[in-house]
Amino acid sequence: MNPEIEGNLKRAAAKMSRREFLRSAALAGIAPMTAGAIFNQAGAQAPVKGGNLVVALAGGATTDVFDPALCTQDTCATVNNMWGTTLTRESADGRTTPLLAESWEPVDGGRRWRFNLRRGVEFHNGKTVTADDVVATLRRHSDKDSKSGALGILTEVEGFRADGKNAVEATLKAVNPDFPLLMSDYHLIIQPDGGGGDESVGAGPYTVEEAEHGVRYLLRKYPTHFNPDMGHVETIEALVINDDTARVSAVQTGQAHMTHRVPPKVARLLSRSPDIQIRNISGRAHYVFPMHCDTPPFDDNDLRLALKLSVNRGEMVEKILQGYGGIGNDFPINAAYGLFPAGVPQREYDPKEAARLYRKSGHSGPIVLRVAENAFPGAVDAATLYKHSAAEAGINIEVKREPSDGYWSNVWNVQPFCVSYWSGRPVQHQMYSIGYKSDADWNDTRFKRTDFDALLARAQSELDESRRAVIYEEMALMVRDHGGVIVPMFNDFIDAIRSNVKGFKPHPGKKLGDDYGPAEVWLEG
Repeated sequence: MNPEIEGNLKRAAAKMSRREFLRSAALAGIAPMTAGAIFNQAGAQAPVKGGNLVVALAGGATTDVFDPALCTQDTCATVNNMWGTTLTRESADGRTTPLLAESWEPVDGGRRWRFNLRRGVEFHNGKTVTADDVVATLRRHSDKDSKSGALGILTEVEGFRADGKNAVEATLKAVNPDFPLLMSDYHLIIQPDGGGGDESVGAGPYTVEEAEHGVRYLLRKYPTHFNPDMGHVETIEALVINDDTARVSAVQTGQAHMTHRVPPKVARLLSRSPDIQIRNISGRAHYVFPMHCDTPPFDDNDLRLALKLSVNRGEMVEKILQGYGGIGNDFPINAAYGLFPAGVPQREYDPKEAARLYRKSGHSGPIVLRVAENAFPGAVDAATLYKHSAAEAGINIEVKREPSDGYWSNVWNVQPFCVSYWSGRPVQHQMYSIGYKSDADWNDTRFKRTDFDALLARAQSELDESRRAVIYEEMALMVRDHGGVIVPMFNDFIDAIRSNVKGFKPHPGKKLGDDYGPAEVWLEG
């Protein structure tokens, strides 16, 4: 192969995941074995140790706490992954991979799961991680009064028990083949004696040295962390910059090395800079307008359907996402999930039918939609587009801008109609359990139906994929046609990193390489 071409390919490989590179190489007519060899050579460089990495983060507030159970925003999810760790992790291709648990196996046909812990792992306070710490953590999150974001998936568990110091067994209410993957949920960071409160003691690659919630965090490498693939830089400085323009500017000027939630309208401009790489990947994240089904006027399904039919989804994807995403269909699942119900008809913009249903509902007067700049990139513009498209149906949406600071504690899941986003989850069952099950704390539409809960339980225990797919389609139709969520679009994760940041791997699960990126990259030069 021409050395110049090979060099160009290696440089391209350094910016891509293996899957991305092999797909691009195939389109260019390069044999898979040749492409694989080039990718391996490009990635053979050993990580550089040391230096200070600066990360600019959105989605942070002065009301944040370290408690993983209460984490609702991007900043806490990313920072918590630096100082804490879960039992398992999802790989980029959807497999369950080890973290604190080095292996696991089903017992009793999958009704119980046994997790074997790594030996000798230390918390940052010097205490050795034991099965008792894991059990205490999982029990705290599964307590019905915990307000944990993982409560929805843990209500499916009958109990946890320690088997000696290095094994934990979970007994489920029904068979669930996805359970080990659910243990990768970012809320389920294992802490000494179960954790709680505003404490950041975990077993992650970094310790928290300084913290001012909503402003800045400084983390330092923990020298005896168990995972050699993490903790390459000596310190990580996380700056909370909720304003999109200021956050992107921080990377452009070199004040920060990497950021996320890059507005699509500026992503293409940034990609022209030789000093910046735009790394985008499609996944399960989606932007939403949740309505409380138990609060007037949204307790009327005719009104909810009218509002769903008033969204011009194609226009919103074109103008807000600039091609970095796809159209949603008013349920939280897309083709990035296994067993995606492709047979569900796509909802289209229909102002005439929306007007008919709106009149049928009997409502009149403005409908307040609350939004803040940090709801998602372009959130205010999206709300304004929605206002104009709904006006064609005779529906008056009043867009009320709220302060970004405190939006996730004072507006989301509190006010009956707002703008929000979900990062998605590894499997359909988890997404529905956390956001749509009747007793889930994060049921931000107050969608409470026993028949839906029953379907969710059936899907969890159904091992036959074809039968489970039928159940998921019924659930999708129920949420789409009777629920309170408007899902206009699924967004790509768009990250921007400086060219001297190496080792970054985009992930379809979440932004910044599934929130592990800052702990995995290194600095060159």
